[in-house]
Amino acid sequence: MAKTTFDTERCKGCGLCVTACPKQIITLAKEKINQKGYHPAEITDMEKCIGCAFCATMCPDTVITVEK
Repeated sequence: MAKTTFDTERCKGCGLCVTACPKQIITLAKEKINQKGYHPAEITDMEKCIGCAFCATMCPDTVITVEK
């Protein structure tokens, strides 16, 4: 199983990772706001993550780490 982590304090909530995910399991957090005032991205169901790293490739700020 893949492990995907987000550096939520550096995330600017651009949503590119949301559109890149083939499993559609990444969303922008509605309840959380980071120190910069953005809603960071988060995975809703880690069990469905296939570790493709499309999200990490699309992230302009390299806040996503994917481990297999």
